[in-house]
Order: sequence, then structure tokens, then C-alpha cells
Amino acid sequence: MKFSFKQFIVPNFGKRLAFMLPAVCLMGFFVSLLIEIGWGTDPASFMNLNIARTIGLGLGTTEVIVYGIMLILTFIFGPQMIGFGTIANMVFIGYIADFFKWVWEKNGFHEYITNAQMLPKTGIFIVILFGFILVAAVYMNAQMGVAPYDALPSIITDGLKKFPYFAVRIVYDFLAVVIGILAAQFNPDGIQGSIIGSIVMSIFLGPVVQLISKPLKKIL
Repeated sequence: MKFSFKQFIVPNFGKRLAFMLPAVCLMGFFVSLLIEIGWGTDPASFMNLNIARTIGLGLGTTEVIVYGIMLILTFIFGPQMIGFGTIANMVFIGYIADFFKWVWEKNGFHEYITNAQMLPKTGIFIVILFGFILVAAVYMNAQMGVAPYDALPSIITDGLKKFPYFAVRIVYDFLAVVIGILAAQFNPDGIQGSIIGSIVMSIFLGPVVQLISKPLKKIL
């Protein structure tokens, strides 16, 4: 298929936009909290965070650069996947996470969560993780375009007919974690976030989001 700006205007545009934009903003909010806790993020955020810390840029700017490269590949091999949601995911999540990082440092939450006991920290982590999964499911079900990071495994699956999507996706997410680890080798502060937590999320995050998506489809 060829790219067309008409694909940005989907049926029920206003309703979908009203779900998609808040979901993207909340994803940035929850990513900032996952980073503060340090027990792992989604594989894409882990990769981008470690690249950002290594090259000395903010997470938002790094995501625009990394996802910009992915967007070019999507434009070439899967242009039908691009929509308003693609651009919103690429631009907003990282900068919103950067903004709230600044907020957490100013209001004392960073210091609190750093020194928090295991029990309250675990409770906060569970709430934040569930919130992230929920808004990610809302974003996906708004169907206003695929995030640049998520578009590539679908394109790869279409090209490699012998391999199912879930297998390609797991390898793809693992590769993102590996890239983050490699980038961190050039960072004097070392790896940012938890490798184990991000690997666990790379395995379970997608299936859980799909599970929550089923009841959401009736609403959206």
C-alpha cells in the first residue's frame, strides 16, 4: 500500500482521538514512574533510556531520533500503519516522561521512592504497572496508527512468513533490551533500570495488554 494523508482521518475520528491522546500522555506519566522505581520498564523505554543517558540527551529527544529512524522504515515497508497515534507516541511519551522526572525531583517523590521500604515500593510498582498496561491497551484499541517501535515486528513478520508474530515480537523486544545494555557500556553511570524487570516485561507485557484489550474493544 502507498502512504496517503487520508489514512489519518479514521472513522469516529473525534472519539478515537479523545481516547488516544490522554492514553499517550498517561503512558509518558507512568513510564516516568517506572523509571523512578528502577525495577524495569517496557523494552523500548529501557533501550531509549540507556541510549539517552549515554549520549547525554533527554529521553524525549532520544525517542524522536530513534523512532524517527523506525518511522522511515515503516514509511517504506508498512505505510498503512502510520496515523496520528504513530506521531503522538513518537513525540509525546518521552518528553512527558522527562517533564515528570523534573516534577518528581522537585516535589520529593524521587527521594521518597529511592529510600522507600520494599512493601510500599512494591504496592506502588503494581499500581503503576497496571496503569501503564491499561493506558497502553486504550492507545492500541483507539486504532489511530501503530507506534514506530511496534510497527517493525509486524513488518518483519510479514516478510518472514515461517515465523509467528509472537516469536518475532519476543526476539525483537529482547534485542531492544540488548541494545540498551550495549549502550550502557559507554555510560559511566552504568545500566539505567533493571535488566531482569525489562526482560520479564518483554515476555508478558504484550499478552497482558491483549488480554485487557478484549473488554476495551466493546467500549472503544
